Amino acid sequence: MKRLSVHDLKPEDSLRLVFEGAFDPRAPRESELTPVLQALEEHADGWMPDVAEGKRRRKYTRAAIWKALEESRDDVYTSLGLYRTKWPALDMTLALWLPPRAPMLDISINAKPLSFFAEAERCLEFVEMVRAWASRYPVSHAVAHSNDDINLARFPHFGRDKETWFRDGFDKIYEVCWLNVFGPKLVETVGRERMLSTPAWRVEELPNGGVLLVTRPTVTDFASEEARLAQARVHCHLRPDLDFPTVLRTLRERSAALAPVEPRFHPDMAPLLSRVVDDVASYERQRKIAELNAWQPPEPEEWRPADSALPSDVEDPERACAHYRYLAEHLVALLHTKVPSIFEATPASLTEADFYFWHEEFPTSRLRENIDAHAVPAIGAYLGQVLVRHLGGRWIPREKLEETQVLVGHRVWFPFVRARHYMRSRQALLDFSLTQLYRVAERHRS
Repeated sequence: MKRLSVHDLKPEDSLRLVFEGAFDPRAPRESELTPVLQALEEHADGWMPDVAEGKRRRKYTRAAIWKALEESRDDVYTSLGLYRTKWPALDMTLALWLPPRAPMLDISINAKPLSFFAEAERCLEFVEMVRAWASRYPVSHAVAHSNDDINLARFPHFGRDKETWFRDGFDKIYEVCWLNVFGPKLVETVGRERMLSTPAWRVEELPNGGVLLVTRPTVTDFASEEARLAQARVHCHLRPDLDFPTVLRTLRERSAALAPVEPRFHPDMAPLLSRVVDDVASYERQRKIAELNAWQPPEPEEWRPADSALPSDVEDPERACAHYRYLAEHLVALLHTKVPSIFEATPASLTEADFYFWHEEFPTSRLRENIDAHAVPAIGAYLGQVLVRHLGGRWIPREKLEETQVLVGHRVWFPFVRARHYMRSRQALLDFSLTQLYRVAERHRS
């Protein structure tokens, strides 16, 4: 049974829920958790999990859930994952913290895409589910919101250092989300009367003294001007110490950061940059597109006119060329598992290699001495082989690798020099990409 992960879908926003509630660890597990599953089954309209996974993956049933929790249990913790096998994707975790720690029911939901919740009725069902949970399991603070926006707000620490965050927790209302559950302590901090008079779409006092607050009927339009005005009004009502124009400006800035940007990448680099953009977190995607739209790859400098080529200074040129092929095989051996196309030694393989090295942050995640001794020669030789194979190039061997050239048309190229420049840093992987050099060499081959 193959489950669908939120990571299997294209980079886009999702609905995120964070819920931490108290439960009775002395009660039988099944009776204590049945209200969680009952509310989920009643209200998960169109996104109900059909997979339960602990140590093993099983079809969703309550019996499978009890089994998974028992399998995963240790002295202080037990958990399982709930997923779907088809769109929309769901990553949901149900966890229990057990004595001697403070007993806590921890539920997290990441449902993708956010656009699935565009209908007001579906959002209402989601709210009713959380309301049922919060009425049964008292919380200090719970939220549901756009995952991209909540990341821009730096949830859950909201810009505080780790020590302050651990010490203070949710001691005050640092942010207002689409859906909020404020526990009795936060309610008293604000003032119950003030809390219940909040100008929000829904404000409801819960049986345990907490308050459920929802800013608007739907979550998907969170970045609209109307939604931001409502969010700012609610936040400043709950925190009279805040300045409304400042709060609203911050929210508008977040909306601007998430506004769609049309990719206009350099043609040579578009296949690579599209992969780079897809690899960043979705809340950073638009900023990255704008950054790469403005960026232009430097023109390669690792060449000379053909009439200025360094002559070969090796005794056996064929043996030297065989050595370059051998070095190129080192790159194939290094990348073949993660980059299967590396076997093909095509221009597309260069782009795949570029992306792999960028994704892995290779220049900074590996030992520098190994990069210089092994990776740089292998990359340079592989680049040279692609120039030879696809552009009719010819090796001009030299004793020193960095002086070795490949003649293509009226230019000679220095693939080992390019590889050294390429492996300087993560940014250098783009500035000195293998893809870019190949495309320029292709245009100048005649």
